[in-house]
Amino acid sequence: MPTKRRIFAAWLLSFVLSMVFLPTVEATAQESHPDSTDVFYKHLELRETVVTGLAGDTKMKEMPAPVSVVRPADLAARAGGNIISAIAAEPGVSEITTGGGISKPVIRGMGFNRVVVVSDGIRQEGQQWGDEHGIEVDGAGVHSVEILKGPASLMYGSDALAGILIFHPEPVRAPGEAGGIVSSEYQTNNGLAAYSLAADGNLGGWIWNGRFSDKYVHAYRNAANGPVANSGYRQRAASAMLGRNASWGYSRLRFSYFHLTPGMIEGEGENYGYTPALPFQQVRHYKVVSDNTFHVGTGNLKFLLGWQQNRRQEFEEAPDEPGLDFRLNTLNYDLRWQGTFGDGWKTAFGVAGMAQQSDNLGDEYLIPSYGLLDAGLFATTTKALGEWTLSDDVRSDVRWLRSEALAGRFEAFCRRFPGVSASLGAVRPLGEHFTFRANLARGFRAPNLAELGSNGEHEGTFRFEVGNKDLKPEYSLQGDLGLDFSSRHVSVQAALFASRIDNYIFAARNGALSDEGLPVYVFQSGLAHLHGGEIGFDVHPIHSLHLSSAFSCVFAREAGGDNLPLIPAPRLFSEIKWEISHDGRIFNNAFIALNVDWNMRQDRFYGKDETETATPGYVLLGASAGTDLVIRGKKRLSLYLIGTNLADEVYVPHLSRLKDIGIYNMGRNIAFKVEIPF
Repeated sequence: MPTKRRIFAAWLLSFVLSMVFLPTVEATAQESHPDSTDVFYKHLELRETVVTGLAGDTKMKEMPAPVSVVRPADLAARAGGNIISAIAAEPGVSEITTGGGISKPVIRGMGFNRVVVVSDGIRQEGQQWGDEHGIEVDGAGVHSVEILKGPASLMYGSDALAGILIFHPEPVRAPGEAGGIVSSEYQTNNGLAAYSLAADGNLGGWIWNGRFSDKYVHAYRNAANGPVANSGYRQRAASAMLGRNASWGYSRLRFSYFHLTPGMIEGEGENYGYTPALPFQQVRHYKVVSDNTFHVGTGNLKFLLGWQQNRRQEFEEAPDEPGLDFRLNTLNYDLRWQGTFGDGWKTAFGVAGMAQQSDNLGDEYLIPSYGLLDAGLFATTTKALGEWTLSDDVRSDVRWLRSEALAGRFEAFCRRFPGVSASLGAVRPLGEHFTFRANLARGFRAPNLAELGSNGEHEGTFRFEVGNKDLKPEYSLQGDLGLDFSSRHVSVQAALFASRIDNYIFAARNGALSDEGLPVYVFQSGLAHLHGGEIGFDVHPIHSLHLSSAFSCVFAREAGGDNLPLIPAPRLFSEIKWEISHDGRIFNNAFIALNVDWNMRQDRFYGKDETETATPGYVLLGASAGTDLVIRGKKRLSLYLIGTNLADEVYVPHLSRLKDIGIYNMGRNIAFKVEIPF
């Protein structure tokens, strides 16, 4: 395998050559394909992509903060045990993993309650504070994903210091249309067998959809551990929507149910089948959302009201008697007006927040029961002034938190966390091909209940956690700079950031052991500095061939000089993709792709009391192919073949929770996917 320096030198050389010979490449391509259109070129499509933004729908090229979009075609051509794994290859995005079924999103080195996940229009509220708590979203029902990097507290209040993931559902069909899709997937390594059935329509102004998904997975294997005991899981999900489109706007009522039963991997045991053995979890998530938009004057009045319940149970001694049993009820609300007034002022303002009640229903305890109330007022404005597009955003939040007492375990306490967030951004085209972006933002995050009040064995993380009720809110000040180049056959994106976070909270070992012999982790805080960025390019000298590569890294340290924990290693992801046919008579959108995923050695780790250790680098080889089958002018079938870790590399990411017990990630895997529309 080539050395790190050779691989990086090759990537850097290809990047430089793409810029030096840019005019030649474009001229050759235009001569070869004078009639080709822009519809085939991904980077030009993305420049015109409309994203949610902060003040309503905004073209991505006008966003001052870095935003990326994972399109439906990209999601379909990826294999993963969950939706977070499917998008973790995006620059600046990583995942904290527990085997093949549980993943937590990390954006630019920050995860947990520093990333907000939005699904069905509201922020997903589960147990984000837990290392082994994943995202309760059915990936089969996700149409596309927006990734907003950087402090985004303006839209969703506390917690979005790192950024936001927005999961978009399938778009509403055109009036008078109805149909559906049947999809299925099988993976060779862990025997993943999944199917999903969906139907939707738009008839007489009434819109509706429904989906049911099921997934079975047995133990995955690798060349070092063989089959990993108790790594199988079962997942089932259902959703439905009923709505009305009219001249006054629209109203939609959404329902969803998610049920995951994962085994808890402890590095021992002999259960390799589809049914998890003790210890295992039962995770259920229920959600109801009312989404309404009314046309008022020159804008829209939007009102969202959502209720969700997350129930997480851990079974250790008996399959019908949970030890830990968390139940979290959340009420989300969002009332805003957004539109354009005056001389092109694009504005949104309103109030948004949530109320929560968390209860301990088991006979083991890690965090106390608590109540929470959030309230926030916000206003955002975007205005084009000449060639500049300027944006200004401000939000004021208050979070009230009340913890309940439990004799001998938890003390009752009440805390109030006020916070002000703001951002100022600017975007300007530089000539025909370049775009400059700059953004300065102040973010806010209140400490969660686990950081404040935990006191007990965290079974899934092999440690005893102790909270600190005197913790203060985190405040970040982050600057972002970006420069994009986009032409007919070449695109280059570069984004850099630097962030200062006051009262940055993390858990670290204190050298002691609990009565059960587990290492004790105590939550602490301090001044932190993070900086890094992403740079990538996509070159296609002819419309059917794409050569792309992206490098991302983040460096994070305390003010005293120590590295921060759970920071992903620098990463280089490169791909060559041949788009064989477009608008074919039988085979349409056919492609073949090869990729190399190089995760470098992470030797910048938090080493106090052996909280973390260094992680070796590794290189993963992958390939994929796919096509639509067209019969009588209509798409009848979509087929995908996806290979990951084709060299059967033995590896473990720095953010794997199983690293400390010697459990490696999945070995060679081949996925087969089929989608049948009707």
